Amino acid sequence: MESGQASRGQFVIVIMMGPPGAGKGTQAQRVAERLGLAHLATGDLFREAMARHTELGRQAESYVKRGEYVPDQITLGLVRERLSQPDAQAGAILDGFPRTLEQARGLDRLLAEKGATVDKVVYLDVPEAELARRLGGRWTCRRCQAVYHEVFNPPKTPSVCDVCGGELYQRPDDTPAVVQRRLEVYHQQTAPLVQRYDAAGLLVRVRGDLSPDEVTEAVLRAIGDW
Repeated sequence: MESGQASRGQFVIVIMMGPPGAGKGTQAQRVAERLGLAHLATGDLFREAMARHTELGRQAESYVKRGEYVPDQITLGLVRERLSQPDAQAGAILDGFPRTLEQARGLDRLLAEKGATVDKVVYLDVPEAELARRLGGRWTCRRCQAVYHEVFNPPKTPSVCDVCGGELYQRPDDTPAVVQRRLEVYHQQTAPLVQRYDAAGLLVRVRGDLSPDEVTEAVLRAIGDW
């Protein structure tokens, strides 16, 4: 499939999977732009719905404020709303969703309502040592939440945000011990999902430890044939 040609009368759904630090968000955004698809990340959906004070946004906010898991029914409702928006008429790249078998089943039911199915699942494969290096170097602005990396995207002035001048800090979940635990939990939770899509012939693995441009091109080649 060539750039910008996803809207050929079909509704395209591509799932971007990979562990924390694999670059899902970056690649999902790039590929969505190249193919003329919507970029759908559940974190963004929660924030946008809460900011607009929609009914689903209010329901999600009650869980987010308590630091609790947002129920699948609410998440899937937000996904359904997002897929009905004009920029998603040709389909979407799903960024890190679904994360569980139950969510995958819910997504299948949601897509069936539109007469569609998942077309491809791209798994960004990155060695754990590289993931730890990427995640362990992240710093976040206390004021505006901009994210930096001491190797890949350092601030112009150490410990100071380029955007707002706020103080940069390392979140507790970006420390080495927690990073390792996050990776273990991710693999435990998503292993059944990877097996499900692999058995269905939908899963393609792409090296995620190349340069961002190389990864983008590899992803486009991997999903080029339906």
